[in-house]
Amino acid sequence: MNVPHLLGVGLALASAAAWGSGDFSGGLAARRTDQFRVLAQAALSGLGVLVLLAWISDEPMPTMRNVWWALSAGVSGAIGLAGLYRGLSDNPAASFAPVVAVVGASVPVLAGALSVGFPAPTEVAGVSAALAAIWLVSRVRREPGLDASFEQNRNLGLAVASGLAFGGFFILVAQIDREVVFGPLAVARVGTLAVAVAAVGARGVGWPRPTEHPAALVAGVLDAGGTVLYLLATRFTRMDVAAVLGSLYPAVTVLLALRFQGERVTRVQWVGLAVCLLAVALIAL
Repeated sequence: MNVPHLLGVGLALASAAAWGSGDFSGGLAARRTDQFRVLAQAALSGLGVLVLLAWISDEPMPTMRNVWWALSAGVSGAIGLAGLYRGLSDNPAASFAPVVAVVGASVPVLAGALSVGFPAPTEVAGVSAALAAIWLVSRVRREPGLDASFEQNRNLGLAVASGLAFGGFFILVAQIDREVVFGPLAVARVGTLAVAVAAVGARGVGWPRPTEHPAALVAGVLDAGGTVLYLLATRFTRMDVAAVLGSLYPAVTVLLALRFQGERVTRVQWVGLAVCLLAVALIAL
């Protein structure tokens, strides 16, 4: 039994749980205010948590190499979020969100195959199943009168670009040295906050009060926690495996919406949740 690999799988799944919960919380806040105000609040709360953890853990100061990797990861992740928000405001979520999710998970898979070779056959099967599960779970019911295909949708490029930015985040943040965790991730959150500040200023929506939307603050803490867990997972298993498992976060968001908001889960999403379990089993083997 490969104990480090199993530990990495567990940490990656925990990151998916944290990210999915954070998305659910951030979605609640975004119903009441501009999404970039939510992003700004979330970036601030996440930054505060990471700075506190860096201080408590007494980590060494990150090197400039780690700072640049972290800043690049933070900016890449923020660009992905900005593209996702923009796309969802202009397009049916049923067509836009799955493309973003699958492209974002596929980028580290391709990078891993090119850098260290393909994983074991069972892991390849598990990763393939996970990509299918991400697509299925991300599918939502079509709104009446909306075409969920991209035949009449000019923003396929935006969905791909957003997914590439998320995939870039997975790869960039995994380059941080093993000796440090919280400090570089705090730097990454500064990059995210910078993008959020620029977006808020460009849109002229005004800076949110610190406690204006508590759900946004919770989202930031959960998102930061998910990133910590993902980075730790890459220390015990392959980066591409950790990224794909972490990308199963839509399954958690769907289940939370079912439990707390009474939203209906479609048959396709139920199939996706089942495929998630199959994917985890194959990768754990």
